[in-house]
Amino acid sequence: MTMSGGGEAAGRPSIDVVIVNYRTADLAIACLDSLEAERAEMCSLRVIVVDNESGDGSAARIAAAIEARSWSWATVLEAGRNGGFGAGNNVGIDHALAQPDPADLIWMLNPDTRVMPGATGALARFMAEHPRAGIAGSALREGDGSLWPYAFRFPTVLGEIERGARWGIASRLLRNQATARRMEEGTAPVDWVSGASFVVRRDLLEAGLRFDEDYFLYYEETDLCLQARRAGWECWYVAEAEVLHIAGQSTGVTGKQAVVRRLPAYWFDSRRRYFTKNHGRFYGMLADAAWIGAHLFDRAKQAVQRSDSADPPRLLADFVHHSALMPRPRQG
Repeated sequence: MTMSGGGEAAGRPSIDVVIVNYRTADLAIACLDSLEAERAEMCSLRVIVVDNESGDGSAARIAAAIEARSWSWATVLEAGRNGGFGAGNNVGIDHALAQPDPADLIWMLNPDTRVMPGATGALARFMAEHPRAGIAGSALREGDGSLWPYAFRFPTVLGEIERGARWGIASRLLRNQATARRMEEGTAPVDWVSGASFVVRRDLLEAGLRFDEDYFLYYEETDLCLQARRAGWECWYVAEAEVLHIAGQSTGVTGKQAVVRRLPAYWFDSRRRYFTKNHGRFYGMLADAAWIGAHLFDRAKQAVQRSDSADPPRLLADFVHHSALMPRPRQG
């Protein structure tokens, strides 16, 4: 593992944080405030805020806050376009690597997060002690402080059946295939981690690993972790590093308080891309058919039980329209 970038005297890796902002200036400033406290332990911590062409003055407001608070360790970059989560992170990654003293780790952090005391040091220590770990995600807490103890398995056909059926018997039978993995054992190797908070070792990035910018939002972190796995690196969930995540504040899609609304087209497009890119269109078609069949079973179950559905509006119709089962328009 390289240890340049102004690493701590005890050999602890240095960290550059990348925060992608889109019209969430107040959240981003609060996140920076939580990182300022972490610098007492990690003086090599630096932050790059990438504004994805918010168009609401976010970049100027964040820059003004940085200047007013004398946060010389933070800077704001304007991406010049809103290419999505991955594209914005790539801007920050490229900027970090172009520095004369690039950090050992790049930490992708959502603007709607608050770093809990000691989380930065916990991630740095873990990465120093596990040289085969290319990616490590933090534990997340909900806005009310309760633990959200999940990491993930890579999506599969059987996992799509479990997700679509929402049936206790199926979930028990397919518990080792379910995409969501409850981390009751604490720190452990996993397939992938939440994009709200995870670090990537610089070695991977210098070898060319980047977010696939054909994902606008969602599944890009899943894809990134899969590419790292295929390159021979491990991904870990680090329970000792805790980050408060006010889920859905930056996207409006997820979170306990989110209004159930129609899912955006890019969610379905990202899901289709993940399966077809990494496993081929035939596998993508099988995964889509598996979810559709399981979802129809779930709807029949709801009808028999006369229970209300909590699904977003037009979920099935939108899913089918964007699925790999449907022909895609030719490019060019």
